[in-house]
Amino acid sequence: MLESLISNDYLRAFIILVVLLFLIRLILFLLEKFLLKITSKTKTDIDDILLKKSSKPLTFLALLIALIISVEEIRMTKTLSILMSNIIHSLIIIAVSILIYIVIDVVIVRGVKKAASKTKSSVDDSLIALFHSVLRIALIVIIFLYILSLWGVQITPLLAGLGIAGLAVALALQPILSNIFSGAAMVMDHSIRVGDLVYLDQQTKGKIEKIGLRSTRLKTFDNELIIIPNNKVADSAIQNVALPEPKSRVVIPFSVAYGSKIEKVKKVVLDEIRQIKHSVNDPEPLVRFIEMANSSLNFKAYFYVDSFENRFAAIDEANTRIYNALNKAGIEIPFPQVDVHMKK
Repeated sequence: MLESLISNDYLRAFIILVVLLFLIRLILFLLEKFLLKITSKTKTDIDDILLKKSSKPLTFLALLIALIISVEEIRMTKTLSILMSNIIHSLIIIAVSILIYIVIDVVIVRGVKKAASKTKSSVDDSLIALFHSVLRIALIVIIFLYILSLWGVQITPLLAGLGIAGLAVALALQPILSNIFSGAAMVMDHSIRVGDLVYLDQQTKGKIEKIGLRSTRLKTFDNELIIIPNNKVADSAIQNVALPEPKSRVVIPFSVAYGSKIEKVKKVVLDEIRQIKHSVNDPEPLVRFIEMANSSLNFKAYFYVDSFENRFAAIDEANTRIYNALNKAGIEIPFPQVDVHMKK
């Protein structure tokens, strides 16, 4: 009937394309609005994100479906018809693959991230990043091979060649793969986490900023960034200040003059360190008489703070309090000196 009204093939195909695209897009729009009303009542936002992200690929898919139907109205040679069909079907495969990736990314990856955010562990971030990268590469390879098969390319010899090439690439990328697996092993082993304060040696120490696929980033106390390959970190003896718990011990050495009363010194200092901000009473703080040195009686005050992040502030406050308290109590704080006796 439409052919009798519009004799021109291209005009008829264009009108069918526009009408079909409008109808399919209208159906998708109404369906999206209906689903958004339902998903707005749910507690999770994953379904809302999924609908919004899949809108453009679905519109593109609708365009391709309308194009398939409208192209049937155009008289073409068999070769041109096969060519058009292959092009459209290749684009459909790409659009469907994008939709699959969006579904996996939103439903699985974001769902795992949201579940992981409710736990105290920050282990999952690097593993999710690794899964993301592998998923993206795997989808691209599968799409590429499927499209080649669609166009009549024999992929069996190609797969064999890829296997040999993959072995060569794997050998060439052995250091990189070693870093990737070392990073994943450290994360799964819970030996280090983002935010932990670690000491690798006397020169290498700082807070973990990021555990990447290839390297670990440390931020030093001087606000400098140290980038270390993951396999180097995994092979090092790691002193993790944040484990097994954030609570950290502070040791304050101090000295008093000979003739000072030991029990009075201990009482004065203990009273002060109990008042330090962020200090905790489990374990109990204590003061020990360490030694009778050449010019002084040496002590050490021991106490714990609730987190290693408050350690340096606590050291500053403890030194200030102890100095002021000893002065106020009339307890002399000696300085290094040597007495010289002259014989006539």
